[in-house]
Amino acid sequence: MTRPNILVIQADQLTALCLGAYGKPYAITPNIDRIAERGTTFANSYCNNPVCGPSRASMMTGRLPSGVGVFDNGAEFLASEPTFAHYLRTLGYKTVLAGKMHFVGPDQLHGFEERLTTDIYPSDFAWTADWDQTDEPYAPSVMSLLSVVEAGPCERNLQIDYDEEVFHAAKQELYNHARSTDDRPFMLHVSFTQPHNPFVAGRKYWDMYEGVDIPDPEVPYIPYEERDPWAQRYYLTIRQDEFDITPEQLRNARRGYMAMVTHIDELIGGLIETLESIGQLENTYVIITSDHGEMLGERGMWYKFNPFEASVRVPLIMQGPGVRAGHREQALASLVDLLPTFTDIASEGTFDGYAAPVDGRSLLHLPERDGPEDRIFIEFNGEGLYAPALIMIRGRYKLVHSRTDPKMLFNLRADPLELNNLAEDPAHADLVAEMFAEMQTRWDEDDLDRRIRASQKKRLFVQDAMKHGRFPYWDYGPPYDPSKVYVRGGTDPSTTATKQRGRFPYVPVTPPQHPRGTR
Repeated sequence: MTRPNILVIQADQLTALCLGAYGKPYAITPNIDRIAERGTTFANSYCNNPVCGPSRASMMTGRLPSGVGVFDNGAEFLASEPTFAHYLRTLGYKTVLAGKMHFVGPDQLHGFEERLTTDIYPSDFAWTADWDQTDEPYAPSVMSLLSVVEAGPCERNLQIDYDEEVFHAAKQELYNHARSTDDRPFMLHVSFTQPHNPFVAGRKYWDMYEGVDIPDPEVPYIPYEERDPWAQRYYLTIRQDEFDITPEQLRNARRGYMAMVTHIDELIGGLIETLESIGQLENTYVIITSDHGEMLGERGMWYKFNPFEASVRVPLIMQGPGVRAGHREQALASLVDLLPTFTDIASEGTFDGYAAPVDGRSLLHLPERDGPEDRIFIEFNGEGLYAPALIMIRGRYKLVHSRTDPKMLFNLRADPLELNNLAEDPAHADLVAEMFAEMQTRWDEDDLDRRIRASQKKRLFVQDAMKHGRFPYWDYGPPYDPSKVYVRGGTDPSTTATKQRGRFPYVPVTPPQHPRGTR
């Protein structure tokens, strides 16, 4: 068998806490369920930052976002940072991207050899946070609850258009690879934009939930004055005071979200079917994941940007050669683990040729680290805060710290809904002190705060300066040469031969029984 391929399928804003594989069978996802049956579900899997750009940068580099300077959705991802695409190229893989990655800056490839589509969100500094604006929480992405208020069915929208383009490009790439002379294994990253808000879905998928009981949030609405300081600021960041969400709007938003998840599940099924068609399913690692979660009305909160489980929990499901079928791995895992996993797969062993530090650990060796002292790190350095927010999960405990706020400590096993903050409980004082000391070892909080503010100041200035004169768009348009497709040129000896090469599986040209000139 040749070296295995890698197919990453990433949804945007897909919380693990709506999927049957995670004990929450709210969304209709037969294809994701089937992958979980064939492979391993990492039951305690997290993003390393609950917002798109930083999360994806950390995933690609195997490092926490502050280590690569991607602090918020308007921070540049430097071309000099090694990514899993760079490492896989050096290990002999063809690396291809289809879909959203929210790269900010001129480099829109970051190691991918090919990119099949453009992105869907800004690549400039427009969404830079500004911690100097303290009169009210600053929201450069201009979020509001309109996505909830206006939830419902639709025939088409930008997200549907984009995801179907991504799907068809990825499917075509799989067939193109199968009938090419390129004998390298492939790493194909397919990244959809659903189920990111707005919560509107195609009628086909909306109607699939007619009469289906979608449970209400497990934690009902928490009034503003009873929320923790971070949640209070976030309430104002997304202008939650503008609307009083009705029970019907809540149900519509959750239904629209589940319907989008079902749409993505159908596209996932199409990619799996294509792998089967080209004979590569058994020789391909398939990874299902997301960049962050979605609160979806839990605690009366929406979207991401906060430390609670619905926001930071992401699906992480893997099938492939040697992966245990039907297994639920309990050890802590996070997106920084993908890079060392991919390099181990590609090197057919344990890879040690890193050009930069790596925070993640290979998922292939995850059972070796399960235990009460295992830990993962999460951070958030974007809008709605005035200082770095640091999160550590160690065993069953989660500690949340930002120097402007009281600490929060939750026992995730005894209190999975995070309703009982133990940080001020004398019985947990030693644990809080111990975990906080470890946080301070992991992060230099003063230096991080200084770097974030300096980065914000520079980016805000540059973004404003670029508005004077012609604005430089950092975009990527996939190359397309119509003379190289179908039968468009005179370089081929025959139209028949050109069509023959496009057939899969390939059938050799049958020589004529009676060549002309022989009789």
